[in-house]
Amino acid sequence: MDLPYLTPDFPGIAGSIKQRPEDFYVQELPLYEPSGEGEHVYAEIQKVGITTFEAINRISRALNVSPRGIGYAGMKDAQAVTVQTLSILDTTSEAVMALKLAGITVRWAIRHGNKLRLGHLKGNRFAVRLRHVNPTDVVKLALVLKTIEERGLPNYFGEQRFGRRGDNHLLGAAIIRMDAKGLLDQLLGKPMPAVDDPQTTGARKAFERNDPKLAMKLWPRKSGMERRILARFIKTGKPVPAVRAIDERLRRLWVNAAQSWMFNQVLARRMEAGNFDQLLAGDLAFKHENGACFMVEDAGAERPRAAAFEVSPTGPLVGYRMSLPTGDPLAIEEAVMAETGLHPEDFKKENGEKVKGARRPLRVKPEDIDMSGGVDEHGPQITVAFTLPAGSFATVLLRELTKDRVAAQSVDDEEAESGAEEVAAPTLRDR
Repeated sequence: MDLPYLTPDFPGIAGSIKQRPEDFYVQELPLYEPSGEGEHVYAEIQKVGITTFEAINRISRALNVSPRGIGYAGMKDAQAVTVQTLSILDTTSEAVMALKLAGITVRWAIRHGNKLRLGHLKGNRFAVRLRHVNPTDVVKLALVLKTIEERGLPNYFGEQRFGRRGDNHLLGAAIIRMDAKGLLDQLLGKPMPAVDDPQTTGARKAFERNDPKLAMKLWPRKSGMERRILARFIKTGKPVPAVRAIDERLRRLWVNAAQSWMFNQVLARRMEAGNFDQLLAGDLAFKHENGACFMVEDAGAERPRAAAFEVSPTGPLVGYRMSLPTGDPLAIEEAVMAETGLHPEDFKKENGEKVKGARRPLRVKPEDIDMSGGVDEHGPQITVAFTLPAGSFATVLLRELTKDRVAAQSVDDEEAESGAEEVAAPTLRDR
């Protein structure tokens, strides 16, 4: 991500992350506990090496329930050991506890009255091991972390929000514009040889040459979503029916990515101006104690509260009901919207996606930071443990420490899905 750093003068310690799933551990901190009664079963699962969507699909097939009846509070990294809670409709606690699925361990299952939804989450506790580092470099990180604790962590959306090809936001923008052809061109064309394997690159080039049948022959079997959409396009010859074959969850993910990209651009401009942690007249300020927002009329009067991290400026998650700031903050947001060609009214078109929008704080404060350096059975490592509010990205904090001089490596699919055994997390303090 080509975005400004909070600590640009610190060169970073480089290193590698996610060489194996147990090097990246995250555990959800629930917003509330299940009551023991109700039509939904809340289940805490540990998944290893798979996405949240894949975990939901495996559970729905095993229990013979609809994936639409499975709720989740947040999506978690695939190449990691993650502990999160799901809500499952039309099943029993006993059936959930009896599940034996590759990559998934069920820790507990208790009934509750409502479906778990995005955002029903207090935060996440992370423990991340950086590899290929000098363990003594842990002392160099103290000043960076002190700056983050004092000024706040820029609340960027992490690069995983934008997908392996980094174009989820472009797919989302096409959905909002109701540009079915543009969506198919981006999804099935636009080869990226540096990212795509040779077979996929050939399929994308064939699609761009208006040869969808050859593209179908070339698309790898593992690319089920692309093949399904391409098959619909070949059958109908029209982009709109093909786009309708896209899973609703993916459409929502891509639209969220478009919102996220715009937010990142607004935050980047505030970072460059040096005021991402300061309130300006016209800002919509976020109260960290309860999530409420208010208009800043006298920036000077609010300065002590911002310094005490009680309040922070916000940026846009653009939608048709999103509140807008005034003054200089509004000018920044309008400039970004003009560049992207997406405005609040575009998120409520007839027969299109309808997204209300929201405000998001430009900064968050990591809690309970713990660092240690040493050598384990896999070699030298530095472990960084911390807690972030819901919706914030651990990779953004790691980016400040490494300055993007970090290699994110993943295990093979077979290794990632070899079992669902309990994996020990890096040492956490005050879990």
